[in-house]
Amino acid sequence: MTLPPDLRDAATRWIADDPDPLTRTELQQVLAAAMVGTPGAVDDLRDRMAGMLRFGTAGLRGPVRAGPAGMNVAVVRRTTAGLAAWLARRGDPGPVVVGRDARHGSEAFATAAAEVLAGAGFRVLTLPAPLPTPVLAFAVRELGAVAGVQITASHNPPADNGYKVYLADGAQLAPPSDAEIEAAIRAAPAAVSVPTAATATTVDVTEAYLDRAGRLPRGTARQLRVALTPMHGVGGATAVHALHRAGFTDVHVVTAQATPDPDFPTVSFPNPEEPGATDALLALAAEVDADLAIALDPDADRCALAVPDAGGGWRMLTGDETGVLLGDHLLRSGAARGMPYDDPLVATTIVSSSMLRPLAAAYGARYAETLTGFKWIVRGGPGLVYGYEEALGYCVDPDAVRDKDGIAAAVLACDLAAGLKAAGQGPADRLDELAVAHGVHRTEGVSVRRDPAARDALVERLRSGTPAGWSAQRPTPDVLVLRRHGERLVIRPSGTEPKVKAYLEVVEPVPHAAALAEAKAAARRRLDALRAEVHELLEG
Repeated sequence: MTLPPDLRDAATRWIADDPDPLTRTELQQVLAAAMVGTPGAVDDLRDRMAGMLRFGTAGLRGPVRAGPAGMNVAVVRRTTAGLAAWLARRGDPGPVVVGRDARHGSEAFATAAAEVLAGAGFRVLTLPAPLPTPVLAFAVRELGAVAGVQITASHNPPADNGYKVYLADGAQLAPPSDAEIEAAIRAAPAAVSVPTAATATTVDVTEAYLDRAGRLPRGTARQLRVALTPMHGVGGATAVHALHRAGFTDVHVVTAQATPDPDFPTVSFPNPEEPGATDALLALAAEVDADLAIALDPDADRCALAVPDAGGGWRMLTGDETGVLLGDHLLRSGAARGMPYDDPLVATTIVSSSMLRPLAAAYGARYAETLTGFKWIVRGGPGLVYGYEEALGYCVDPDAVRDKDGIAAAVLACDLAAGLKAAGQGPADRLDELAVAHGVHRTEGVSVRRDPAARDALVERLRSGTPAGWSAQRPTPDVLVLRRHGERLVIRPSGTEPKVKAYLEVVEPVPHAAALAEAKAAARRRLDALRAEVHELLEG
């Protein structure tokens, strides 16, 4: 394939403006290969030069590589220059905190961000080592910062990295701030021309974070054996210390996954939701006869739980099951001890289980249902005491961390499990009690892969006509919520992949405890039928 002159010129300009000799050399080699006709080189170069990484939900995320469509020092410099310009226009005088995980490039990217912020005149505070994302979110509020930057790609594949921004309230970006910052990034100068300074101060808030996490338990029971994996991420040591601080000392960590490793060698995809990702954890849980198994994602903002099943094995709880368990535990203990607020609020998203609504009502708490994402959950209203989303995200202490926090959630899950164990029960028993009280709620996600054009056509078709038998609601132009008696279906295009996503829920009433087994079976049948209907709707 012939190298187009405009592509050649764009690559040449980017190379000239790149301050990092390593990525300059990398892109020079790709350009040279394209110029001599090496197979695939032109496509590689075009992909790298396809435009700057989009500043999306909370920042950037993409492959670590040279060029504007990759995570590299040049992109981080221009992104930070845009963020700094936006903050300066707002007149925010306080410091900015910078943290990082242990992925490829994280240290260099954190340094680049700190140097640009310092060069723009901000007082910069850097965390001392690779630390979980919730620690950075905590630091923003703890230190009175005007913003925080965490270099992390969360649970993305090993080749990726990212750049996540928090504002002064400790929450992720929300419109219109994200669009304003993206516009400021586009207006930023070439990376080589961005002013820098090396005047950052190292601060460590880990002890304060651990002290706060250690005060989370509501009960007094502490007899609990825990199996835990940080999945090669940065949450292991902090999670173990937090659990110990809270009184849970019988903790067993998956040895092969205990220390940070940017290659994630024992998992094909470092996400607790992926098939096989928790195999080593469940094997350890069985080996040590644990009461509870906990998987953190690599930056420890998400938490997955597994519990013993009736057959002597283990089963992973869904995000919704964990979500309602933790919400019930907080509200029940809060009703006994007094909540932080007189009129407490709990929040979840339109794609999560609706069980949180009747659960909140049973405790006299307010309930909010938001769009997907923690940027909306934590802004659900005043008096927030708890928020969760089905994708394993739980905000259990909003006054400390105004985002999902897998470590704090793990502490609270151990508190719940230990109390249940002392009463001769387990989390599965409590789920059954909640089902009897509020109905069996079964949820499931379905994704259908489509190229962008076909995806957009499908969304437009669904937008233009409501399927028979359903009532429709459109909270945003690209989200369709369908409801009928005891069933809900949410359909939206993926913001990061060529997919259409559907979120299914069925609710089956339970007239009395003896009818629970039949209600569960009926809910399974209804979910199977709804799944088949959804596939026909999305693929027809």
